Amino acid sequence: MFDIPKLKHTDSGNFFLMAGPCAIEGEEMALQIAERLTTISDKLRIPLIFKGSYRKANRSRLDSFTGIGDEKALRILQKVSQEFGIPTVTDIHESAEAAMAAEYVDVLQIPAFLCRQTDLLVAAANTGKVVNIKKGQFLSGEAMRFAVNKVRESGNEKVILTDRGNSFGYSDLIVDFRNIPEMQVTGAPVVMDVTHSLQRPNQSSGVTGGQPALIETIAKAAIAVGADGLFIETHPQPSVAKSDGANMLPLDQLEVLLSKLVRIREAIR
Repeated sequence: MFDIPKLKHTDSGNFFLMAGPCAIEGEEMALQIAERLTTISDKLRIPLIFKGSYRKANRSRLDSFTGIGDEKALRILQKVSQEFGIPTVTDIHESAEAAMAAEYVDVLQIPAFLCRQTDLLVAAANTGKVVNIKKGQFLSGEAMRFAVNKVRESGNEKVILTDRGNSFGYSDLIVDFRNIPEMQVTGAPVVMDVTHSLQRPNQSSGVTGGQPALIETIAKAAIAVGADGLFIETHPQPSVAKSDGANMLPLDQLEVLLSKLVRIREAIR
């Protein structure tokens, strides 16, 4: 794993964790989640990167929540990093956003639907930040080597790959765990996005559904297969979250889950 500023416990032998709310809904909520995540990750010695989207650009309906304002949300992410001494990650959607977001966060994330967008990948690479590329739901793990090469050939070796399931019909996803070792062939750390892989997209209501009861199942399998990291969206009250509440893990269930996963990691090391 390459150096990420403020990333702690890298000598623990544990998987690393990208976790936080789907979207930044406000400062108080973000700090509350970050405080709990920091406490848990320090206790279990799990390297933590706090996740929060400053804007949700890919929504089914025009009236869906998209954010509280780009700069306001980015400043909250910056405050989380400063107060808790942890790195942060957020999505970018267009090339012009890369330099802006890089002023506030440590890792730039490329959404799955955009993983083939050359200009976006190059712009992210040119910031010098770590680039986390989510695998498109329409791609194999093996095909992600081309996305990795775009970043590396732009002069940035700091690439992470994240699987978030594959499209299964029109309104479901399925996880193909072959994708993890196939993407690890690139030499990039590979993450399993546990919560997004359990989405039920394209619902008739225009609001994405999910299967949060299977979060533990997917997370355990990913660690057993050898994933380098996990991506888990969590919220104190998923039922009232403004984005992706249907597939988020309740914050009060996270420590028990991570404790189990640490034991699995120890067993396979």
